Formats: sequence, structure tokens, C-alpha cells
Amino acid sequence: MNAPAPMPEIRHYTGVMNWLTTVDHKKIGLIYFWFVVLMGLVGGAFAGAIRFQLASPGATLEALQAAQLAGTAAPMALFNADGSGLFGNYHRYNEMVTMHASVMIFFTIIPGFIAFANYIVPLMIGARDMAFPKMNAFGVWLLFPSAILMITSFFVKGGAAASGWTAYPPLSLTGVGDPGQDMWVMGVHFAGVSSILAAINFLVTIISLRAPGMTWSKLPLFVWATFFVSIIQLVATPVLAAAVTMVLMDRNFGTSFTVASSGGDPVLYQHIFWFYSHPAVYIMILPGFGAISHIFAAFSRKLVFGYWGMVIATGSITAVGFAVWAHHMFTVGMPIWAQNYFMIASLVIAVPTGIKVFSWLATMWGGTIRFTTAMLFACGFLSTFVIGGFGGLILALVQIDFSFHDSYFVVGHFHMVLVGGSVMLLFAMTYYWWPKMSGHMLSESVGKWVFWLMFIGILCTFMPMHVSGMEGMARRIPVYWADFRLTNHLTTGGYCLTFLSALIFFIDLIASYRRPKITVDDPWQINDVQQSFEWATSCPPPDYNFVQVPPIPVIDPTGGKH
Repeated sequence: MNAPAPMPEIRHYTGVMNWLTTVDHKKIGLIYFWFVVLMGLVGGAFAGAIRFQLASPGATLEALQAAQLAGTAAPMALFNADGSGLFGNYHRYNEMVTMHASVMIFFTIIPGFIAFANYIVPLMIGARDMAFPKMNAFGVWLLFPSAILMITSFFVKGGAAASGWTAYPPLSLTGVGDPGQDMWVMGVHFAGVSSILAAINFLVTIISLRAPGMTWSKLPLFVWATFFVSIIQLVATPVLAAAVTMVLMDRNFGTSFTVASSGGDPVLYQHIFWFYSHPAVYIMILPGFGAISHIFAAFSRKLVFGYWGMVIATGSITAVGFAVWAHHMFTVGMPIWAQNYFMIASLVIAVPTGIKVFSWLATMWGGTIRFTTAMLFACGFLSTFVIGGFGGLILALVQIDFSFHDSYFVVGHFHMVLVGGSVMLLFAMTYYWWPKMSGHMLSESVGKWVFWLMFIGILCTFMPMHVSGMEGMARRIPVYWADFRLTNHLTTGGYCLTFLSALIFFIDLIASYRRPKITVDDPWQINDVQQSFEWATSCPPPDYNFVQVPPIPVIDPTGGKH
């Protein structure tokens, strides 16, 4: 009998190669995390350029109008020639607007939640890793060429995409032959593939790799939220790919999907784009909904109020989110019956969101609240998100939307939801789970400065935008009437506070690695009110997560005990 073949030698890399070749979900989660931190700083710098342009625009519309009436120059020509402020022409300004939104959405907020889900979900369900580790690694590394394509497009002929993050035709069809818009489309494709791969991985992991006894009724709310968001990503992201591919084909291969003069329909693009992009709002916030349910419970010393109500509400938002896309398009000339349907559907989706808000309040009611930095960010999110959500209800009313469409009211609402909502959630999750992810604590005293600067900055930045919009200021303009000067100064001042907050946070994040290592599994001392496994292993966990499959937690989220 032949001797068995020797086992192949397994090469173990160290240092940088260990990170470049890893398939460990925890290290991949940290790669996502640091990529998001870097892109957040880049996107925030783009926002700063926009805000400083609008704080001192170089020429008010009154001056441009006077010059036009005197016959000396058209407004566009005067602005181009003036060259004051940060931008010498409208195109450069629109490039910055487009890339700010694209970086923040595709490379900061969406992968930000994927970062935490990658690290925490397998721990929560008692799994040793994700279902497809190599696909998980492939997904995170796809984001790097995606970001490089978009950001380096500033340096190619014609500059970066300048059609806004929505890439509406005919704006996205200008400059045919210049590669900037095409690079943006390919960047979106790479980011979309990364998102789809992550969604498949999460769905299979949650369905198949739960620890014995971890039934659906015991699933942590963050895992439920990740499950539903993965469904949205899997269904909606290919639709975005179809929309931007039409633009790519029309620009480069002579098709006319969106070219009205050749029989195409630019409104068709809007329908397809928003069928993805409205559910994408929930991709950018639902995981945080699940996460702060844990934070509220942990620091109120109570179980989450209404476990199944929260699960059903999350599922309802997922389902209804696919049915309200055209409330972004009331002004395109859709039939009255369609306007009424999308208005009612948009108002209906507020019901499950309201259930969540009242469940969080009920969780805190009567609890022993400990105002850690994570809890402060969770509470701050609750207030700013409600304000932003109320603005969404206003815009869901057809008659009001006709007046506010493409105004700064829309910009203020959108940012209040995504910055006051999603970004505040990401900060709360970082302060809560960073000890588990890194083995080090962030400073609570510094964290409170970070919170208050961020919270006040968000209110000072985006509330005046609502006022500007109600007074008639249009979005995506680098100059404005003098009437809007005060609100723009307030907005820019608020941005300075948020940027200072982010800078302090970044410094403390780096400094945390110099602090002593955590020697306990549960530094928050909350394991008796949690229903997941992540606090049952060391900080950070070993490569294999658990020496053996841990017992099902003592606390049942539905209220019973084992």
C-alpha cells in the first residue's frame, strides 16, 4: 500500500502580507473600517471646499445680474472670469458636489455598516467566520480600485463627473469622449459588485452558520437588520448597475436609451435609478437601527422593548422601501393617480419607523441610564433623525414637493437623515464596539467633546439649509442672492464644528492603540442584558472566535429566561 501523501505546508504570513492575504472576517472588518475612516476624511474635505465656496462665493447673483443687464457679460462668463472663491467655474464646483456625495455614499456610509457587520455578525451568532471567507476578502479589496477610479478622475481630460451623484441625463451625457463620467460609472460598478458579494455572504452566514440553539426568535436585532439590508442590496443593486450602464452605453456606443432627441427617455433612467437609490437610504441606516437597539438596551440596563415589533418593523421598511421610489420624481409630469399613490406610500413607511422610535424610548423609560459616549450618540441620533424624517414627510406631500424640489430644503433633509442619522449611528457603533474590535478603549472624556461638537455642528449645518430652501435657494449653485448670506454663513460655521469633531475623533482613534489592552471580555459590564455572543469572548477575539460553541445567552430577547 502506498504511503499517504504528505499534507501541504500552510504558509502563514506576518506583517503587511498578513493583512493583504487575510480571509478572517475580523481583519476584513477592520480593513473596511479604516477604508471608511479614510474616505470619510476625503469626502468631508470635499464638503469643506463646497461650504467655503458658498460662505464667500466670489460674486453674488445681484452682481452677475447687474453685469448681464449692463451688457458686459453673461452670468456664467463673469463667474468663469472672476475666478474668485475656491472654484473658477461651474464645472469644477459641480465636480466637487458630485464627488463629495459619491464618496460619502458609496465609500463611507454603505461600507461603514458593512465593516461592523463583518466584524460583529459572526460573533453575535456564534460562528467562526463568514460563510465565504475568500469572497468576503474579494469584496473589500474591490472598493479600493473603485475609489481610485472616481477620485483620480479629477486629473483626466475634462475632469471628474459633474452631473451630481444621481448622474441624470442629459447632464451625464455631456463631455462625450472625456473619461471622467465613464470612470465614475465603472467605480459605481465595482462598488456595486462589492455590495452584492457582501449581501450574499451575510445571508448565507446568518441562515446557515448560527450556533445550535440560536433560533430566529433569539437572533440579535443587529443581525436581523443586517439580514434585511442584505436582501435590499441583493435585489436593488443590480438595478443601479442597469441604470448607469445605460449612461455608459449612450456615451460610448451610440445607443439612445436616455437620449430624448433619438427616441430615448431620460425619465426612464430616473425610475430605474431611484428604484435602487430610495432603498439605498435604508441600506445606509437600517443596520444602525439594529445596532442602537443593543446600545439603548445595554446602557439602560433593560431588554429592548417589543422585540418582535422591531423585527416586523424592519421587515416592513424593507418591503415598503421598494414601493416609494418615485416620490423623488413628482415634478417629471407623472399622472395624478401615480402622484397620489407615491405620496400615500411615502407617508405609510413612517409607521414602522415610528414603531422603532417609540420602542427605543420605551426601552429607556424606567431604565438605569448610563450616558456613555455611545449612549450620547444614540440619543443624539434619535433627535436629529426624527427632525430629518419629519422633513421627509413634508416632501412626501405632492403640492409642497413642487415648491421645494431641487431646493436647499431637500439638501437639508437628506443630510439631516444621513449625517444626523447614519453618521451619528456609525459613531455610536464605533464607541460601543471599538473595545471588542481593537482591544483598546476610546477616551470617554474626549468622546463627549466629539459628541457635543458633532451634535451642535449638525444642527447648525443642516437646519439653516431648510430655511434657505424655504426662502428659495436652489441646490448645486456656487453663487446666490445676498438674502441667503446669513444662512450660508451659519451652515459653513456648523460644518467647521463637525469637521473639528471628526478630527478629534480620528486623533483619539489613533491614540487608543497606545492605551493598555483590555483584560476582560465585557468592558461595559452589560452581558446580563444582552442576547448575543460577542461579549462572551476576548477583546479582541482570537482567530477562531470561540474555543467552543458558547451556550445560548441566558437572556431571551422576547423576555423569557433559560
